[in-house]
Amino acid sequence: MQQIFDDIRGDFRYDHELNGCLNCGICTATCPSAQFYDYSPREIVQLLWTENVEQIYDAMQEKIWACAQCMTCAARCPFKNSPGGLVAIMREVAIKHEMQSAKDVLRPFGRVMLKLITTGNQLSPDMIQPDHFPDWGPNIQKVEGDLRILRKAIPVKTLQTVETAWEVSLKTSVEMYTIWEMTGVLKSLELMDENLFDVIEDFIDEKREDYEDWLEEQEEEDDE
Repeated sequence: MQQIFDDIRGDFRYDHELNGCLNCGICTATCPSAQFYDYSPREIVQLLWTENVEQIYDAMQEKIWACAQCMTCAARCPFKNSPGGLVAIMREVAIKHEMQSAKDVLRPFGRVMLKLITTGNQLSPDMIQPDHFPDWGPNIQKVEGDLRILRKAIPVKTLQTVETAWEVSLKTSVEMYTIWEMTGVLKSLELMDENLFDVIEDFIDEKREDYEDWLEEQEEEDDE
């Protein structure tokens, strides 16, 4: 428990996110998650400020995963604390220490991550139709319509549709994989779900080989 707390306190962001606490409760009063879950931004700040190691560990079992990371707390705090920022640090430390709570919370997102890594975007604008998303309620009707006409009225640089949204260039894919490696994303994934990591690693290796083959072909064409 002490090592976990030391890792939280040793994060370079820690001193910027925690400046003290007036115990005023403004952060909790304006927190959306506090209205529906057993979660209080003020409690997180108080635990860290008082260095209550055991209760910090207990909070990392469930409570920190209720935060929506909206940062309303940071915008309201008169002491300029950021409970949401502290929760982000605590979550990263939970992953680093392979805590079961982190594995349980992140496991359902495995399919989403696999989809994004292997095929690119999950959703394109022309997929947002009432029949496709009945669980979104009646307000989905507001975005239904001819998107091509709407895009002409409000021009944007790209018009992604189901025909193009999943087309990700090899170069872009390899660049993203490199960023994930350099920033530790893939290492964190390995700690949380080794099987998913193995699947993604094999896919990344294949994409890199394809990209190297493509580069060789381009060099040969240039030589000709």
